[in-house]
Amino acid sequence: MAVTLHDVARLASVSIKTVSNVINDYPHIRPATRERVEKAIAELGYTPNLTARNLRSGRTGAIALALPDLSLAYFGELAAQIIREAEAAGVVVLVEQTGADRDRELELLRSPRLKLTDGLIFSPLGMGQEDAAALDVSFPLVLLGERIFDGPADHVTMRNVEAARAATEHLLALGRRRIAVVGAHEGEVLGSAALRLQGYREALDAAGIRYDEDIVGYTTLWHRANGADSMRGILARGAQFDAVFGLNDTLALGAMRVLQEAGRKVPDDIAVIGFDGLDEAEYSIPSLTTVDPGRDWIAKTAVATLLARIAGEADAAPRTLLADFRILERESAPGA
Repeated sequence: MAVTLHDVARLASVSIKTVSNVINDYPHIRPATRERVEKAIAELGYTPNLTARNLRSGRTGAIALALPDLSLAYFGELAAQIIREAEAAGVVVLVEQTGADRDRELELLRSPRLKLTDGLIFSPLGMGQEDAAALDVSFPLVLLGERIFDGPADHVTMRNVEAARAATEHLLALGRRRIAVVGAHEGEVLGSAALRLQGYREALDAAGIRYDEDIVGYTTLWHRANGADSMRGILARGAQFDAVFGLNDTLALGAMRVLQEAGRKVPDDIAVIGFDGLDEAEYSIPSLTTVDPGRDWIAKTAVATLLARIAGEADAAPRTLLADFRILERESAPGA
């Protein structure tokens, strides 16, 4: 037979209301009483009836997380961290994969499935700035990514321009002057690729170095194969370069493989830096120098911000929250 509140209350010699207050972390309870109730809960193995509690509160105890593509390592690691943060807060995460498709992303924001959750953490990749009004929804929402700014929802994101500039400056500090880029997006004016390319160009301008299209590799996706293909294209053009900035780590890893196949030594001939701080970057040969853009902070802050909105504790005005970044120096571009 299942253990009930009555059983806990009887063993702890308190009222059912007191047991309920302890379970719901009510602050005004004497420490000795709280300890007695918690001891009774542990002894009996009592598990609160979350369904009943959620019905009373009007909450589901679950949040939704919508990401473009979990096969991209950054989004996979981000999802794992968000799930850990939510679980620590006693919340379940339901994950949606949108495929970076604008129609699917817009449909998700209107989906009745979201009624199964208390709020949404959303990283669009198909939507753009022109879709900002679609984020004006009736449920708590936290936005991630770089596709929409100054929208009607809280936005937790990274300092793409500043971090990319720092990555380029790291290579410049090593004495590298011909820095190739892998992963630019043709015609993009807003998004991760555009912002990181902007930071790269700002660093070159500050150093008095001319921007050269011959050493910029364009891609559509940001997988290892795209980085490899982009690097092959730069090599085929016969362009001279002494460093590579991969706009994400998977691009950099693909490019580094092609460089090694072509007999270019990393970092002696070509220094390489990536962006994202992926776990796997530490274990490549050579290990990849990269920008940690604050992924763990982004996950923690996104969950905390959404839960505050759900609880009605946050200010009414939406906020933009920016993560700090750092350069992780490793073998592919060690510090001077």
